Amino acid sequence: MSDVIKDLSELRLSYQKGELHEQYVNADPHEQFLGWFNTALEAKLHEPYAMSLATANAQGRPHVRTVLLRGATEAGYDFYTNYDSQKGLDLAANPYAELLFYWPELERQIRVAGKVLKISVGESTDYYHKRPRDSQIAAHISTPQSGVIESRELLQQRFQALHDRVEQQATLTKPEFWGGYRLQADYYEFWQGRPNRLHDRLVYEKTENVWQIQRLMP
Repeated sequence: MSDVIKDLSELRLSYQKGELHEQYVNADPHEQFLGWFNTALEAKLHEPYAMSLATANAQGRPHVRTVLLRGATEAGYDFYTNYDSQKGLDLAANPYAELLFYWPELERQIRVAGKVLKISVGESTDYYHKRPRDSQIAAHISTPQSGVIESRELLQQRFQALHDRVEQQATLTKPEFWGGYRLQADYYEFWQGRPNRLHDRLVYEKTENVWQIQRLMP
């Protein structure tokens, strides 16, 4: 068995790649988000649209997982899932969530928080039909998502059975239990790593419908 690392106290990096000044950021946090996001895309990072999604159930127990950003507009930030998943159950009980984008190559992260609403059936259906055919099939058979299944073989058998059954169908119907959510942001934090752990952290929050920018201690 490999040796277990018991002391992590000496493992650290010094962040040197950038800085974040109030006078240079966009007054609109969504535009600031798009600027950083496009930089991550242009840098060809691995899945820069991957984000951590944190939710909590009615009892306040948190759950976090990685999902993919599938839309970013002034209206909000979109992702898709099974409504019967833990994500869906949490959001039905407590419709507030937070997103975290972390791009270590740029020494940057963004937090986006707010209320989450379901996307319209029409929008969800349009996106469903943009997905690869096998992903469409997987959405049908992966239910209840996060439910217990006896084996990988059984999951594969279910997938293959539906694959064979719909092979001649030109299109598949979106499952009623699958669709999109949109987080409507009311809070942003932009974080830029800095030397000596003196990181730059700028927060946007609305006061009387105007975004206010504040600097946080690192």
